[in-house]
Amino acid sequence: MKDKVAIVCGSSRGMGRAIARKFAESGAKVVMVARNEENLLQSMREITSEIVQNGDKNVMNRVMAVPGDVTRKEDIERVVRETVEEFGTVHILVNNTGGPPAGYFEELTDEDWYRAVDLTLMSVVRFTRLVAPYMKKQNWGRIINMTSMSVKQPIDNLLLSNSIRLAVVGLAKTLALQWAKYGITVNNVAPGPIYTERIKELSWARAKKEGITYEEALNLWVKEVPMGRMGQTKEVAELVTFLASEHAGYITGTTIQIDGGAIKYVL
Repeated sequence: MKDKVAIVCGSSRGMGRAIARKFAESGAKVVMVARNEENLLQSMREITSEIVQNGDKNVMNRVMAVPGDVTRKEDIERVVRETVEEFGTVHILVNNTGGPPAGYFEELTDEDWYRAVDLTLMSVVRFTRLVAPYMKKQNWGRIINMTSMSVKQPIDNLLLSNSIRLAVVGLAKTLALQWAKYGITVNNVAPGPIYTERIKELSWARAKKEGITYEEALNLWVKEVPMGRMGQTKEVAELVTFLASEHAGYITGTTIQIDGGAIKYVL
């Protein structure tokens, strides 16, 4: 991945942060994007410091933080513009956002649905639209959408995620077929229970809904995983880094789960 230019959304924490770190370790030029500027800058400083300590002093010139809200079209345009101004192009895009809130059908308003579409679907549409010309021109690109195991096995109280993330999968499959001739691959990663802030938030919501403790809610996730544990963000980062590399040039249009065996279906 040496000198490849990558935009990683939602990279101030969790899986996005782990992906940004692994990309930087692998020699990529990384643009970290998140809404909270303070957290984003702190994560950027921590990542570069850790890599410098491992002997790579050039990483300071390869990692850039651009604050932005992926639900805002103008912020997405600014992120891509500043990336190209700094590094000249974009080779890799990781579409990664926090998921929409938990809720059952009767509880969700039109506004909830519109916000979820902006966050989960339109952020992917807008970023992909803007980076595609650069990828086509250089005849090389990697688009990786972070989805959820809910695209393969719906999760009871995540109606918004179950519904809208499937639109991202449909978009990715279509673009993979249309853009393969340009050397662009489009894939989705579907994590199961990974120990992140998102899992903590969902566990608090579940605890409140079902009248159980937070610890009991966390254990309910683990109960569904044959490996008997939650995944680690660095494990997700290894998979995403492979998909973003030269080695994955013949993989496109797929949705790859990383879930410790939690999804029970055969195909």
